[in-house]
Amino acid sequence: MSPAPQLAAGAVCWRVSKKGKPKVLLVHRTQHKDISLPKGKLDPGETLPETAVREIAEETGLIIALGAPLGVVEYQLPSGRDKQVYYWAGEVSADAIANSTFASNDEIEELHWVGLKKARKVLSYPHDLDIVERFRELFEKGRARTFAIIALRHGKAVPAEDWDGPDATRPLMQRGIDQAMSVSHGVAAFRPRTLISSTAERCIRTIAPTARLTGVDVDDEHVISQDAYRSGGKAVREFVAERIAARETAVLCSHGPVLPQIISAVAELTGTEGSSKLQRAAALATSEYAVLHVPVDDPESGIVAVEVHGPTA
Repeated sequence: MSPAPQLAAGAVCWRVSKKGKPKVLLVHRTQHKDISLPKGKLDPGETLPETAVREIAEETGLIIALGAPLGVVEYQLPSGRDKQVYYWAGEVSADAIANSTFASNDEIEELHWVGLKKARKVLSYPHDLDIVERFRELFEKGRARTFAIIALRHGKAVPAEDWDGPDATRPLMQRGIDQAMSVSHGVAAFRPRTLISSTAERCIRTIAPTARLTGVDVDDEHVISQDAYRSGGKAVREFVAERIAARETAVLCSHGPVLPQIISAVAELTGTEGSSKLQRAAALATSEYAVLHVPVDDPESGIVAVEVHGPTA
């Protein structure tokens, strides 16, 4: 039986030059003597988005927010084991560059900000070229700069039949507490500016670890609670419209019946046709979260990408 693939994650870190042209960040690795995109291996207990931002920080000294996913590359290691590397776009702010802690070391010798044309010439590996090409396509379509609506389902709660109080007061089980901790770093990798929770205790407790990590306060919202659920979903749609109009990454922590309405509203308001990925995003298990990436400049041009992640606990 062949071993499971080695998992890794990284990003196309990018910025726009004064001339309006995109530049991407490449790393010149000290020992391998190659030029590649920054990336690194998944640590035990991590989720892939968490790995991506951690590795970027360790290799380049940059703190980034993950944008749209750019795909997966697969290749074989010298040992014969397969490796899968997941990539995201990650726009780098001027402040992040100014605050970079990078210094040449025994892993990364130099960092290079280069244009896309030069990147294609100097990158050492064809699979890196494929990822840069996917980024180029997004940039040229005006869809590289995105914000995300992140729909998070609460963690495993005490079953209703085992709880004597009102449904909204049902607490998380220990498994749910562990799940909430497990996904918090992954959710935080997208650097949400707003955290919104159903008024139910199980949702408030699920989003709490993310609030502690990000330093963002949680706003309680009855509209996305299970008690407020209505089959038509009009109030949820109006609420989601406000979040899209804000054009900032937001986390909405809610319930199984409400989440499909949230996903449907994002799709409708952005002019996105239904798909299997959206169906999957609407059917989250406890503590899973769906990230719907929307273009900042033209939200009505359609969702850029949909991804679903879950807890390791």
